[in-house]
Amino acid sequence: MNQDNSAIRVRRARADDASEIAAFNIAMALETEDKVLDPDVIEAGVSRMVTDDRLGFYLVGEYSGQVVGCLGVTYEWSDWRNGLFWWIQSVYVLPEYRRRNVFAGMYRKTHELAAEQPDICGIRLYVEKENERARSTYLALGMSMTHYDLLEVEF
Repeated sequence: MNQDNSAIRVRRARADDASEIAAFNIAMALETEDKVLDPDVIEAGVSRMVTDDRLGFYLVGEYSGQVVGCLGVTYEWSDWRNGLFWWIQSVYVLPEYRRRNVFAGMYRKTHELAAEQPDICGIRLYVEKENERARSTYLALGMSMTHYDLLEVEF
């Protein structure tokens, strides 16, 4: 596929993008973690975040009017810094559009939006340990590895 990367447009997701973002999240979970997500739960979760800025927001990458990728941002308060970290999550780009700057465009837009707000102290994301391709992309965009490991308890 020969495409002009300058035709990739990044915008904030709207409520009518929720089904497509949910489908992307389902595909991403299966591809990266071999995990099957409940479509009703993920669609409700995406719809809730798209309509409630307190939870976060999504960006989508479009090519010729077609949504080809998404990126979610959620918030973490840091009392150490008296500011918010933006967490990038739910990153997905359709396979035929990978390595065509879709994620890079969404990441740059995230960075621009964060830089406009004085209370944002950083941008973070987590990556599967075995996902070397994604890790190399994030490092090439200027992100760096931290000394933290991620732990969790699910309910």
